Amino acid sequence: MPHAETADGIRIAYQHKGDGSPLVLLAGQANSHHWWDGVRDDFRAAHRTVTLDYRGTGESDKPDEPYSTEGFAQDVIAVLDDLGIGRAHVYGTSMGGRVAQQLAVRHPERVGALVLGCTSPGGRHAVERGDGVRRSLARPGAAAGQALRALMYTPAWPAAHGGPSRVLGDPAMPAYARRRHLAASNGHDAWEALPGISAPTLVVHGSDDLLNPAANARLLADRIPGARLHLIPGARHAYFEEFRAVASPLVLDFLAEHDGTTA
Repeated sequence: MPHAETADGIRIAYQHKGDGSPLVLLAGQANSHHWWDGVRDDFRAAHRTVTLDYRGTGESDKPDEPYSTEGFAQDVIAVLDDLGIGRAHVYGTSMGGRVAQQLAVRHPERVGALVLGCTSPGGRHAVERGDGVRRSLARPGAAAGQALRALMYTPAWPAAHGGPSRVLGDPAMPAYARRRHLAASNGHDAWEALPGISAPTLVVHGSDDLLNPAANARLLADRIPGARLHLIPGARHAYFEEFRAVASPLVLDFLAEHDGTTA
């Protein structure tokens, strides 16, 4: 597996598949590139998909030091540089959407079209999950995992798709790295910078998302100039997987409108 080296000497594992205009797919908190395994093929016919293992996950280095969404964005730039990609479309979901915001704010020349999925602006303006959700995720042992699965998918999905989920976290991730990821996501606040995003932007969210409340989608769409908003009825946090028949064509159509903006 290829690795890019960052300015601070960290090796970031990355994966690239397909042809066409480059598309960076950014995973959620405490997850590796496997987050995208269920839907990556939806994009391969039109795009050269690029994923990475965040520092702390997968085959990347796992330093025990503070992480941030700004730092994760710099890691993405290191990967693009290693691949010789000047500009790419960026599709980030959950914490990956926060990283995508940082990319669009701090490196506008590297971002073609921007898709922000099931994410939020962070900071005091964001709509936080309810106390009941917090309590369910703080349960000991397997109960927390069951609660997370219920927040990701409707009850019908686990019944029809047995086996381990791809989006419940990197099982090999060290505990300290999980804590670092949580702190990075919680520390994100792009509110003041969002009006400066110049990339064409699509905001996508499940209408029934309680892990990252759907009200955050409207905040982002109203804050980013010209952004479009699409709520997927009945979908929860992992809308991109369970509702892929709706979400993937939606994103592909949006990216196709802006395919002249990558190189």
